[in-house]
Parts: sequence; C-alpha cells; structure tokens
Amino acid sequence: MLISVDPSSPVQLADQVAQSVRAGIADGSIRPGDRLPPAREAAAALGVGLHTILRGYQQLRDEGLVELRRGRGAIITDAGNSLRARTDQLARDFTTACRHLGLTADQTLDLVRTALQRP
Repeated sequence: MLISVDPSSPVQLADQVAQSVRAGIADGSIRPGDRLPPAREAAAALGVGLHTILRGYQQLRDEGLVELRRGRGAIITDAGNSLRARTDQLARDFTTACRHLGLTADQTLDLVRTALQRP
C-alpha cells in the first residue's frame, strides 16, 4: 500500500494520508502519472473511513499534486516532479552546509535524527 497512517498519532488521519503521499513523491516511490489506490480500497486497507481518504486526496488536489477525476481516480500530477526537485535541492544544500561546518556524515545524520524527533 502506497499510503500509511498511524491511528495513535495526534495528527489527523486525513493529514497523515496526504503526508504519506507527499513523502512518497519526495522519495521517488510515487511518480507523476501514478494512480493512487481508489479511496474505498485505501479506506478498507487502512481501516479508516472513506471520507478520511477523500479529505487527504482533496488536500493533495488543492496543493496541485493530484488530479481527481471521477471514474479515473487520483493521479499524481507533474507538480510531483517539482516537489521531488525541491526536496533534492534542500538535501543537497543541507549536506553542503554541514560539510562546510566540518561535520562528518554521522554527525549530520545525528542532526537529522534529532530534528525528526522534535514535534
């Protein structure tokens, strides 16, 4: 399943749906032209309500990342390339800055892990 949620997280499930897809676009596992699972199928697989999935998909549509078409489903748009390019550039900029500061790869990874643990 391309989408994952954590029911114990304080983040609303629809937001988690959208974030899960954004993460897939950012890491390249979801590409422009890919179809997201039908909302009913995703809801059943994740054990959440249909409207939860639809709200997540609508967030992505509002951001320009997904095109919603009746009968065709949710399709990742070319804007996904832009998101991927932005995240790649951010990663390059961050690692370059860390190198200029004299940080090792392990120190850089520790910084990222620490930042990810913060709310």
